[in-house]
Amino acid sequence: MFTDYGIPVPPGMPAHSVKEALHHADELRGDGWVVKAQIHAGGRGKAGGVKLVRSKGELEEIVKNMLGTRLITKQSGPGGNPVNCVLIQGISNIESELYLGMLVDRARRRISVMASRAGGMDIEEVAATQPGKIFSFAIDPVLGLQGFQCRRLGFALELDDKQRKQLVSIISGLYRLFVEKDLSLVEINPLIITKQGDLEALDAKVSLEDNALFRHTDLEQWRDPTQEDPKENQAKLHDLNYVSLDGNIACMVNGAGLAMATMDIIKLHGGEPANFLDVGGGATIERVAEAFKLIVSDEKVAAILVNIFGGIVRCDLIAEGIITAVREVGVKVPVVVRLEGTKVEQGKKLLNDSGLKIISADDFTDAAKKAVAAAKGVTN
Repeated sequence: MFTDYGIPVPPGMPAHSVKEALHHADELRGDGWVVKAQIHAGGRGKAGGVKLVRSKGELEEIVKNMLGTRLITKQSGPGGNPVNCVLIQGISNIESELYLGMLVDRARRRISVMASRAGGMDIEEVAATQPGKIFSFAIDPVLGLQGFQCRRLGFALELDDKQRKQLVSIISGLYRLFVEKDLSLVEINPLIITKQGDLEALDAKVSLEDNALFRHTDLEQWRDPTQEDPKENQAKLHDLNYVSLDGNIACMVNGAGLAMATMDIIKLHGGEPANFLDVGGGATIERVAEAFKLIVSDEKVAAILVNIFGGIVRCDLIAEGIITAVREVGVKVPVVVRLEGTKVEQGKKLLNDSGLKIISADDFTDAAKKAVAAAKGVTN
């Protein structure tokens, strides 16, 4: 993508096997190579996911030890990400490292550019402890990117005349890439100055806006499900919005705002949510059943809180879905249900008459308290 938009990058090729890596090393030649684990998380260098090698024997050993493992970084989560691919890259002669990023600034409703002279592995620490070293500007959506903005940034980064011209070209390419491909984030870290005095994007991260993927089927083909949470992938197949969390109280809610409020009230009463799960306004019996399957597949779940507002779908139909799902899935943990909305009394009666161990709640707060108590093994 960078090459297509005129952004200079060092030569490199992806490898999924040791044999492929050795073949790429022959093509790249040189007096050494860099092996980079290709995972969807930053912080790889400090976690041992980026290695400099000087011989083919060393390269073979490093690639063999990387492929098939899981790399844990500050951004990957406790389980790490699987390393199924490595990038074999030529060695660049680095004089200094910069940081360059572009993102959507939601407060200003603009695409913003950020840069720092202090690039490299410690950029997060720089942002936290020395924010004055980070320079930024916003791009007017009507006027577009202006050359003077890039040149001013070049002066702030203490670049010479040649490097400032290169920076203008790189930022212009990034902006076109950002807009044309509907991106939400681009980070070049580091953007290096070589010993020859040229700017080069040594490593980068690109995030795409999911809601715009229908316009970019070519980019959607690059998606790697192995880098994503298996439960979240399963949820997408059934049009469920699911995100795994670290707690032990599972939530099943219809509506993203209600889901956020449900997690908040669980925390307020001393519990920890195990997930964000929005089954949508048009929840069906089948979708509710799939949601329960996702929930019970998480071994740390000690209780389930179902918080449904029956607007588009009546509460009695939701109750039928819950009863069917609990029976079909074989839920063994306590289930607390709070229903509100159309035909709520009929829904509650169905739950109470089901013969299942379903705890009915009167209101939002009551539901949260009962779920927290159930997760702790306390019964009323």
